[in-house]
Amino acid sequence: MAFDGLFTYSITADLQQLVTGRITKIHQPNAQEVILHVRANGKNHKLLFSIHSSYARVHLTEQVIENPAEPPMFCMLLRKHIEGGFIASIKQRDFDRIIIVEIESKNEIGDPIVREIHAEIMGRHSNLLLIDQEQGKIIDSLKHLPPSVNSFRTVLPGQPYIAPPAQNKWNPLTVTDEELTAFFAEGKTSKELVQQLAGFSPLHAEELLYRMKTTSNTLVCFKDFMASFANGGMKPMYVLFNQKVYFSPIELTHLHDGDITIYPNVHELLDRVFFARAERDRVKQQAGDLERWLQNEIDKLALKTKKLTKDYERASKLDQFQLYGELLMANIYAFEKGVKEVTVTNYYSETGEEITIPVSERKTPIENAQSYYTKYTKAKNALVMVQEQLEKTTDEISYFEMLAQQVQQASPGDIEEIREELAEQGYLKLRHAKKKKKQAKPEPERYVSSTGVTISVGKNNKQNDMLTFKLAKRTDIWLHTKDIPGSHVVIHSSEPDETTLREAATLAAYFSKARESSSVPVDYTEIRQVKKPNGAKPGFVIYFEQKTLYIDPDEAVILQLKKQS
Repeated sequence: MAFDGLFTYSITADLQQLVTGRITKIHQPNAQEVILHVRANGKNHKLLFSIHSSYARVHLTEQVIENPAEPPMFCMLLRKHIEGGFIASIKQRDFDRIIIVEIESKNEIGDPIVREIHAEIMGRHSNLLLIDQEQGKIIDSLKHLPPSVNSFRTVLPGQPYIAPPAQNKWNPLTVTDEELTAFFAEGKTSKELVQQLAGFSPLHAEELLYRMKTTSNTLVCFKDFMASFANGGMKPMYVLFNQKVYFSPIELTHLHDGDITIYPNVHELLDRVFFARAERDRVKQQAGDLERWLQNEIDKLALKTKKLTKDYERASKLDQFQLYGELLMANIYAFEKGVKEVTVTNYYSETGEEITIPVSERKTPIENAQSYYTKYTKAKNALVMVQEQLEKTTDEISYFEMLAQQVQQASPGDIEEIREELAEQGYLKLRHAKKKKKQAKPEPERYVSSTGVTISVGKNNKQNDMLTFKLAKRTDIWLHTKDIPGSHVVIHSSEPDETTLREAATLAAYFSKARESSSVPVDYTEIRQVKKPNGAKPGFVIYFEQKTLYIDPDEAVILQLKKQS
């Protein structure tokens, strides 16, 4: 990823707006994330620390992340030591991916204390530590590293804080002009640049070398390049190039052929980059067992469908059983007991060809004929039963696939409602765990279109039914992906403008099984044209008088609509 020392430098510079701010709240949504609510310069900010192995980062966020009913121990410890404290400084250590937040607070008896939060953004080695500045000791950390795991540094409460090992590279802010001139005197590769200069990832090394190709003064080019990272970057950019995502606080000129989006600041850029991926990871932590259970049920039903299909094929031979019975009765005196087969003329065929019928040598001609009539009756009854079972099994597969899609795209707060639904349908037993008090009714997610119209999205079947049949007006516009599992979406307007309609359709396409597809068909109609059949499972509806739009799901649009809500 591109969250290198240069990106850390930009983030640290932009986070100076929090200095002198007061920490008003602290939350820990899960084992890998901590959020500080900071009141600074008359505004409220949310500072997110993540130590996820793939999504480690520090930035301000506008995302709403649900918190557990009971705060974890590390969260309680942070509240004890730094809640109510003031941020004295935010700095980067040695141009590495380490951000240190110095906080002036007070202990239990009112004496002033200084604590430091060390955010080490280092892939799978990422960590968040609370340090006693005076003693230089670790109070606690999100990850503990005993000596048996890391011989260089022990990360345990009460241990002296030892910084991660230095990389012994040039600091790009303090390196001399002479050293730089000598280094760039001969052509360099991005790998050589990464090995020599601290804070450079291959992405930013390639960008610098690309810019140097267009100038003869490499020293000025280098200094201008470094200056572009100051104060949060000059042009935070998100680039989709060759189906890969690249992002940086500055303009990536060497990727000018990619699909480029410019963001007003690095924080909104990072929200865009990690919006869906981080949310998906939070859900996976909470709903991994539910995903496995649903997939297991789908697999079992698929096997059942194969077996029923074979049974159906066997039962479909009932016409042959009836024909054999009638031909044997018509030729009852043409054969005797003891034969294994009888060849007779098929009177029901236009050509009148002969047909050989297997019979039991232990049965009389009448018993053989009656045996085929019995098989006919059994097959006829079985055909009806197998058909019913096939339809029921197909419906259940569709239902579980719809729930699996909802779990894939749910926010953590939606998962418990899906569990409750499965319990109500008799599929699961609810966990006997201490649960957060639930709201009286499911609440669909709220978005606002670019033209100010409210749009609601049901993220699970409880929310879908609540939205479509209780919250929406009969003249509101209802949207859903055509023949694809997905969310119910409602525009709270009887005559939405074209922009709102397409943005709502984008929501419907994004929150569906076709999220990764293009040109997704989305049907829309008035709420009064949407009906729920008697006995239908939650979330299932039929609708009429629909029109269809074709939409490319766009995560950036979703993030913008959420931001406006």
